[in-house]
Amino acid sequence: MSLEELWELFPIFLVEHNDKWNKNYKEIELFLKKVLSRCPVERISHIGSTAVEGIWAKDIVDVLIEVSRDSDIEKTAKVMEENGFIRMSMEEGRISFNCGYTKDGFADKVFHVHLRYFGDNDELYFRDYLNDHFEAAEEYEALKMQLWNQFEHNRDAYTDAKTEFVKKWTAEARKLYAGRY
Repeated sequence: MSLEELWELFPIFLVEHNDKWNKNYKEIELFLKKVLSRCPVERISHIGSTAVEGIWAKDIVDVLIEVSRDSDIEKTAKVMEENGFIRMSMEEGRISFNCGYTKDGFADKVFHVHLRYFGDNDELYFRDYLNDHFEAAEEYEALKMQLWNQFEHNRDAYTDAKTEFVKKWTAEARKLYAGRY
C-alpha cells in the first residue's frame, strides 16, 4: 500500500475531548506492564493530546515507554512486536509502534506507542504545560483544527506543521518544571 493510500485509509481526524481516553490508557498501561514485566521499563506515561484536559484530539491514545539507558532497546521492541504491536518507525534510540490499525481502517481503540530511553521525554513536559496553562492548550487546539482541514490526508505534514509550537512550549516547560522528570 502506498503512503497516499495509507493516509486515505487512516486520515487525520479530531474529536472532542473524551474521558474514555484515560480509561483506554489505563487498560493499555496494565497490558504493557504485564507483557514487558521482564524488560527494563523505567516509566510508562500517557502523552499526546488525549492526555490534555478539554481539547480536541485524534481518537488515538499516545503512550511513552521509557527503558533504562543501559538496556538494549531492540530487545524490548521485539517483545512489543511479539504482543501485537506493529513497528511504524525507528531512529536512533526511538522506536514507534501502533495498535488498532486494521485493513478496514481504525479499530475501536487505537494506540501509538513510543519506545525510548529514560529521559527522552519532552512529551511529558509539553503535556504538563498544556494541562497547567489552558490558554496554551486552547491555542494548540486551534492550530490542530486548522491543520486538520489543511492536511487531513498527510500525517507527516500535519505533524511537521505543529513542530514549532510544540518546541516553543516544551522549552518553556523544561525551564518551568526543571528536574520534574
